[in-house]
Amino acid sequence: MRKMHIKPLVATALLLTAFASYGNAYAQGAPQAITERRTDVVQLASGYRASKLSGADVYNKNKDTIGTLDDLIVSPGGDRGTYAILSVGGFLGMGKHLVAVPFNDLQINNRRVVLPEATKKSLEALPEFKYAPE
Repeated sequence: MRKMHIKPLVATALLLTAFASYGNAYAQGAPQAITERRTDVVQLASGYRASKLSGADVYNKNKDTIGTLDDLIVSPGGDRGTYAILSVGGFLGMGKHLVAVPFNDLQINNRRVVLPEATKKSLEALPEFKYAPE
């Protein structure tokens, strides 16, 4: 007779435990909290969209064209920053050399992308960037 009473008590205890943890997100057993930040959406809207920057010519401080902005990459984990992938050299997409530079090194003024101290030769001397297979 006692066994019949234990089963409902265990079920009730499990149900209460489930309700007590409701609302907490767990990832690998650790409670997680999501924090929200307020963003000035008006200021953000005046920024530059990545889709509009892609394909833009990149200039140096002497107004020489030194490459083209091929892509933007956010590093895994997001804590190491964003990188601009520049296409340097080549002709009509043939023989181009891709390099990665920290996005913060670029200056964007009046929709013109500038990497002030760079030259074509200094960019071509950087290690070649290759996209990881998908």
